[in-house]
Amino acid sequence: MRIFIDADACPVKDETYKVAARYGLKTFVVCNSFIRVPTTPAIELRVVEAGPDVADDWIAGEAAPGDIVVTNDIPLADRVLKAGAAAIAPNGRAFTADSIGSALAQRSIMEHIRSTGEVTGGPPPFAAADRSRFLQALDEAVNRERRKKR
Repeated sequence: MRIFIDADACPVKDETYKVAARYGLKTFVVCNSFIRVPTTPAIELRVVEAGPDVADDWIAGEAAPGDIVVTNDIPLADRVLKAGAAAIAPNGRAFTADSIGSALAQRSIMEHIRSTGEVTGGPPPFAAADRSRFLQALDEAVNRERRKKR
């Protein structure tokens, strides 16, 4: 079991490191440019080439059953779910086989609305409650994946 962080603009990297350390999990921090990560063999920084979906492609190519991916990217969440991994958004929303279809559809609708010039605003500001939900969701995902291996 490993954790992958889609790290560009991820607000819960530190929280992920803490949960990963508690369970002794290898963590890959994947981004397009160098960022500081704790110096420990359990955390590995992977800087990939700049470009659309390069980090997503690397994560999707590596994620396997039992792994957990932290991402806000709905298409990436879909890809890792199809690979048998779990996917969690930084706000604590767990992507599942049952929910990913509607998430993709909603994303597509919003993309279409924005392409017509409509100003839709962005997501709400990231709050302390989001961090708390994320920590709980990540802990639950780790325990769920650990139970599957028994």
